[in-house]
Amino acid sequence: QVQLVESGGGLVQAGGSLRLSCAASGPTFSTYAMGWFRQAPGKEREFVAATAWSGGYTVYADSVKGRFTISRDNAKNTVYLQMVSLKPEDTAVYYCAARTVVGLYGLESKSEYNYWGQGTQVTVSS
Repeated sequence: QVQLVESGGGLVQAGGSLRLSCAASGPTFSTYAMGWFRQAPGKEREFVAATAWSGGYTVYADSVKGRFTISRDNAKNTVYLQMVSLKPEDTAVYYCAARTVVGLYGLESKSEYNYWGQGTQVTVSS
């Protein structure tokens, strides 16, 4: 069983920055692909970014490319999402997710992830 706990959300003005963290339990964290997703009110949960087990492969949604950076520290069982140049449309609950299946395919699909955190709210004011 894997438990994921997000932190770092909050209220920020447009153009500001936030760094989200996701702490994972479990001895095999370093073998998981990790992803960040977000869900705005009335909308479907959407892909934001993902990283393979080593952190050497990353993929981003077009809407955040160049502004968000996903990274991981396997020694600390933690994955991060650095967000800069935030926009009001980035407002959402952000979730981290873990995928135990090995491989790089489907990292953008929420159905591929086995475990989810409880989410952290990010609000960007204009």
